[in-house]
Amino acid sequence: MKRIFLSLIILLFTNTVFAESFAVNNMTAQNTLVNQNISYSDCTKMYNINNEKLFYLTIGAINANKYTIDEIQTANGYVIFNANKNKYIATIAEIDKNNSIIKITPCNNIYYFPLSIISNIYKYIDINKDMEL
Repeated sequence: MKRIFLSLIILLFTNTVFAESFAVNNMTAQNTLVNQNISYSDCTKMYNINNEKLFYLTIGAINANKYTIDEIQTANGYVIFNANKNKYIATIAEIDKNNSIIKITPCNNIYYFPLSIISNIYKYIDINKDMEL
């Protein structure tokens, strides 16, 4: 009987700790989605990988961040996706054989949105760019 009572107390305590921890993590995640004025230079970034690999990494980054993809155009190298109730377009262009550039801009041309939408995609690409396709 003591074991059952002790295990119930431990179970209740761990659930309370995890619930509080989840609430704190959830609040910090919501605070990162603060709208702010974004400069155009923050929307572009150059990578020393070819444009095909950057295109696939961009699609992976959009999926990893749980944004919804509306349209993928491989011939022109762009992806239209939804994030935070807005549409964005990620355009990938080749600079030369080993370098390419990505540009992520809002489709409505209003540059007042959370910077984390762009920076999360860049972080994913930075982490995974050295992996083989």
